Amino acid sequence: KQHCVLQYRALPSKSSSIIGEPTKLQCKPYLMDLESTNGTFINGVRLDAARYYELRRGDVITLGASSREYVLLTEQSAKTGI
Repeated sequence: KQHCVLQYRALPSKSSSIIGEPTKLQCKPYLMDLESTNGTFINGVRLDAARYYELRRGDVITLGASSREYVLLTEQSAKTGI
């Protein structure tokens, strides 16, 4: 059984509001708990089941009671040290 799902969505960028210019898309990650028994956590907060949560750079994901932590990194992470 699957615990959670990670989905990337291409959304219009907030900076692309100039009329006549092509819309720039920004890819954003979302996480959803699939009604798991032990829960899915972002930064220590348990997610409500069957609801998408937008992930941000530096977010820490844990699954159930596992001691493993997964940290969301972006292209800028290497530049800023996060």
